[in-house]
Amino acid sequence: MTQTDQIIEAFDARARRREERRGFFTNVMGMAAVATAGAAAMSLASEAEAQTTGPSEVDVLNFALNLEYLEAQFYSYASTGQGLPNNLLTGGVGTQGAVQTGTGAGSARQVNFTDPAIAAYAREITQDEIAHVTFLRAAIRGTGTSDALIAAQPAINISGAAGGAFAAAAASTTPSLAGFDPYADDNSFLQAAFIFEDVGVTAYKGAAGALINNKTYLEAAAGILAVEAYHAAIVRTALYARGLTVPALRTNTETISNLRDSVDGSTDLDQGVAPLTVSGQTVSNIVPLDSNGLAFSRTPAQVLNIVYLNPRSVTAGGFFPNGINNGNTAIRSSGAN
Repeated sequence: MTQTDQIIEAFDARARRREERRGFFTNVMGMAAVATAGAAAMSLASEAEAQTTGPSEVDVLNFALNLEYLEAQFYSYASTGQGLPNNLLTGGVGTQGAVQTGTGAGSARQVNFTDPAIAAYAREITQDEIAHVTFLRAAIRGTGTSDALIAAQPAINISGAAGGAFAAAAASTTPSLAGFDPYADDNSFLQAAFIFEDVGVTAYKGAAGALINNKTYLEAAAGILAVEAYHAAIVRTALYARGLTVPALRTNTETISNLRDSVDGSTDLDQGVAPLTVSGQTVSNIVPLDSNGLAFSRTPAQVLNIVYLNPRSVTAGGFFPNGINNGNTAIRSSGAN
């Protein structure tokens, strides 16, 4: 069974859960706090338990650094046509890898933006993501000068060409987005950014439990989480607004959301930007929340399911063809879903 077949196989069960979740969110707007109090308490207990058994703080920061490498390289190529400088890619943990950009149609390249606002968003997010890479590397290095504890950039595939990671992600969606070129135009860029941004928010929220005993790291992670949430809101708002005249944009966010939900476990929490109907009124879905009005979390394994594009327990694939670089082997594998 191919990777694409494995992902598509997971959609049937998820379709029923997605419809149930949509109905649930419509009905609980006025009673969410009471209905979910017990679940919230259980979640807090689970987070407290995880703090005693989870990865080290440096492991968590290096995990985040791998994701920031991916985002920074994608945005940098999309906004400037160039990748990050080598001095931001070295490290003593793992083997430094190249950025796979592909060749021909769909290869990673500067987007020919036609909307000045979208071009400006892309440039701003690029600067932010490069700053995150720089900051995390400095935080892991500490007061010394050695890069021994820093994860080197692993091999990253940001190609939209045939055989590239974006092409694999598009082909794995239902209905299929095969032929999707993330660098083709403004709308394509926004949809590609949508693949990453919500994942970054849930990843940083999930990391909070492992960093709570180090207030400096926790505050830093909270700062990055807030920025990633701003980025996600920019992308989601642009897609929602453009979906007024190009409805496929909203539909495609649901398709991408279904893909993420199909690989990251039994829960069905991910949401696109298609509007909801509450009490007969249209309500936008710019901010994806649980029934408590909170952003949800993903574990490192769930995050890797998405970036590896695989519901199985594997150590590489998708956007990280050789896997991520981390000194803790326990957080280099995706979940067995």
